[in-house]
Amino acid sequence: MIEDDAPPPETPRPRGRPRDEGARKAVLKAAQTLLDEGGLTAVTMDRLAARTGVGKPTIYRSWPNAHAVALDALLQSAALLPSVRESSAPLKDLRRQLRRIAALFATPAGRSVAQMIAAAQSETELSKVFRHRFMLASREEGRRLLMRAIQAGEVRPRIDIEAALDLVYAPLFFRLLVGHGALDRKFVDAVLDHALDGLKA
Repeated sequence: MIEDDAPPPETPRPRGRPRDEGARKAVLKAAQTLLDEGGLTAVTMDRLAARTGVGKPTIYRSWPNAHAVALDALLQSAALLPSVRESSAPLKDLRRQLRRIAALFATPAGRSVAQMIAAAQSETELSKVFRHRFMLASREEGRRLLMRAIQAGEVRPRIDIEAALDLVYAPLFFRLLVGHGALDRKFVDAVLDHALDGLKA
C-alpha cells in the first residue's frame, strides 16, 4: 500500500498506522453494536466486515476470531465508562468501583461476553486476556483503594491485603462466571458490607 502522507523523517512511526487505527476503532464500534443488538452470536467476521467496510484479512491481522473482537469491544467499553473519581473516602470509592463492574456486566454485551468466558477453558487466550486486562486490573485498583483506606484509618492496618482483595473480588467474579445469581448493585453492596465487617478499624 502506498502512503501519500508519510511522516517526516524526524518523527518516524510505522507506515499506515493512522489508517489501521481507524479501521480498528470502526471494527470495535461495530462489534459493540452487534453485541448490544444480538449478543455474542451476532458478532461474526462477515458482519463486522459488512458494517465497517474493512476487509476480513485486515480484521484477522488484529484478532484471531470474532470472539476476540467481542471481548476487546467489551474491554474498550469498560475503559470508556466514567472512572471512579478518588475522594477522601476510599471505601466509598471502592463501593463505586464494584458497582461499576456490576453495571458493565448487566448490559447485553457484558452478559454475552461473561457467558463466552465461562464456557472457555481457563488457559485459552481469551480467558487470559480477560483475566489480566479486566479481573486483575480491577483487583489492582482495589488494592490501591484499600491501601488508602488503611492510611485513612478506615481499615485495620495489619490485614492480609491479598486475602482482603480476594474477599471483595472473588464473589463478584464467581457469580459473573457461574451465573447462578444476579450480579447487581444489591449483591456487590452486600459483598462489600460483609467483607468490611472483618476489615474495618
